[in-house]
Amino acid sequence: MRSLEREIGKVFRHVAVRVAEQPETTVHIDAAGLAEILGQPKYENEVAMRTSVPGVATGLAWTPVGGDILFIEAAKAPGKGSLILTGQLGDVMRESAQAALSLIKNRAAGLGIDTGVFERSDIHIHVPAGATPKDGPSAGVAMFTALYSLLSGRTVRGDTAMTGEISLRGLALPVGGIKEKVTAAARAGLKRVLLPARNRRDYDEIPEDTRNSLEFVWLEDVDGAISAAFDPQNQAQPALEPVN
Repeated sequence: MRSLEREIGKVFRHVAVRVAEQPETTVHIDAAGLAEILGQPKYENEVAMRTSVPGVATGLAWTPVGGDILFIEAAKAPGKGSLILTGQLGDVMRESAQAALSLIKNRAAGLGIDTGVFERSDIHIHVPAGATPKDGPSAGVAMFTALYSLLSGRTVRGDTAMTGEISLRGLALPVGGIKEKVTAAARAGLKRVLLPARNRRDYDEIPEDTRNSLEFVWLEDVDGAISAAFDPQNQAQPALEPVN
């Protein structure tokens, strides 16, 4: 809040100088004029930046101090089918990653993915902010979506975040911390959240202003995640093979 007060103070001082120079002046400051006073924006839209390439999905996490968004990044490199996990993941999230990879392998042919890619490549799943330990059964849907994005060449919608665990049958399983996670999505400027259908019972716990600012998509399975997480105009493209 101190930083916000300093920035507001800069605006007031700018206005004060203008009025002192021209006492009859009426000064109106809008969003477009802030760059002249405060300089260029210091922060980029991280969600839009990260999800602009295939292989990245925006997940939602619960923390002891509230919810947070969580980026799941997937990449592939020449190899023999190994799964590499980085980002201080706990045992539960590692199991989620393995389940997501097994599920995508099992459904590869139906999803239009070359099944041979798993024999020729190592798959790397990374969750940034590695200094923060991350665990809990809530990232399976996002991990599956990131893998599908990588292997199909489709980019995940930049306005969408998701949470939910998966089963090897592809079901979207309910998770906890929905209120905190959805609030974090709204705070980050996202417009849509994908939640397991069995978490509908948590809807009423979400603050009304947050509910009104978001579109909710209720998932029964990972097929629903694929339908909802990608722009229909963004059709699957052959994924580039790793360069030796």
